[in-house]
Amino acid sequence: MSSLGRANLIELLRGVDEIECVTPDLNGVPRGKVMTAEGFLEGRRLQLARGVLLQCIMGGYPAARFYGSDDGDLALNAAPGQVHRLPWSDTPRALAICDADELDGRSSGLSTRGLLKKVLARYAEHGWQPVVATELEFFVFAANPDPLQPFQPPLGLDGRREDGGSAFSVSSNNGLRPFFSEVYRCMEALGLPRDTFMHEMGVSQFEINLLHGDALLLADQTLLFKHLLKEVGLKHGLNVVCMAKPLAHTPGSSMHIHQSVVEQGSGRNIFTAEDGQPTPAFSHFIGGQQAALADFTLLFAPHVNSYQRLCHPYASPNNACWSEDNRAAGLRIPASSPAARRVENRLPGADANPYLALAASLAAGLYGIEQQLAPSPSIQGEFEVPEHLRLPCTMHAAIERLERSHLARELFGAEFIEGYIATKTLELTSFFDEITPWERRVLAAQA
Repeated sequence: MSSLGRANLIELLRGVDEIECVTPDLNGVPRGKVMTAEGFLEGRRLQLARGVLLQCIMGGYPAARFYGSDDGDLALNAAPGQVHRLPWSDTPRALAICDADELDGRSSGLSTRGLLKKVLARYAEHGWQPVVATELEFFVFAANPDPLQPFQPPLGLDGRREDGGSAFSVSSNNGLRPFFSEVYRCMEALGLPRDTFMHEMGVSQFEINLLHGDALLLADQTLLFKHLLKEVGLKHGLNVVCMAKPLAHTPGSSMHIHQSVVEQGSGRNIFTAEDGQPTPAFSHFIGGQQAALADFTLLFAPHVNSYQRLCHPYASPNNACWSEDNRAAGLRIPASSPAARRVENRLPGADANPYLALAASLAAGLYGIEQQLAPSPSIQGEFEVPEHLRLPCTMHAAIERLERSHLARELFGAEFIEGYIATKTLELTSFFDEITPWERRVLAAQA
């Protein structure tokens, strides 16, 4: 760290006693330790057990062989530019997004932040840089102390709860202006530039689009934003939920990814030729996504609940078709100027790990360019999904597809893929250990 950088860090942390040093686990949950500001500034090494990166969403771990039988330590190293004062904290406190590295300095093969960095390094070898944007949808509910009860929207200013007629409304009747005012203030304090905000189709469902930029930066910003939403929601007595499908009979929540690729230095979009027409690289990028989306579905739809969203595909297409500006296609080409030509991957849910979703989507596109894969013909209007472009529609099928994928092991390493499958298998088994209200209500009544 330069003397100037250290001086800026000392000033940033003035009055701060503790720093949350976190790294994303395989589910995108920030995991780590709280360190004193003094120790952080002195550069004391912070270590974390390897198994933490494969922690199940409900708290358990797969067999130790998937993360090293000794469960040895990794080093948490703060990422440059990713130390932030937490604007929602009542006492001065900070957070540092960290890389999880082996003790010899190599990036851990279990780190999803590290996987994304490796994918971006492969683009850099070609002289390219991906430019991405994420669109994150989420629900804002009243407090839900009993998980056996369904989520409910907060009481509005008229004393009623929203009933589904507020899509794209700008009314303040939902009573959430104070919550969103603090969200915006915290975003500004954390340097999270927002593009657009809207009330989405669902009951008390909203969307914020983060401004496009470098893929690693956008992954960090998406992690911070989801953490921010939860923390500010708690302050306001609200439950902010990034599940893929928290309500029945209501659209789910996505994390659409907009992707383009530019030349380093010139900034020229390689998807557009000088005459404004699409380039072969554009077609090959789509071809790569089509070739890999089925294998990678579990990386974009990581939980049992993810498939509730994909099973009811209203604006949540479970296919690898592509189209010009058709929201029924899994790969949509939004209407734009030639300079802004991009591919929108509509498969990931709001519950996806942003680092892993971006790594998987960008790796698929680069694979298509390198292998010069041709896409299927584009589709328009209403269409039937061809068999070869259908994606797994259950978590079990997605696990099986990823397990058979040689491409996934080639692009992300056997260590990560096998550990990821082991954790997801445990999560699915845990789900099947419970009997749902539907089963008791419907099946118990039968002879």
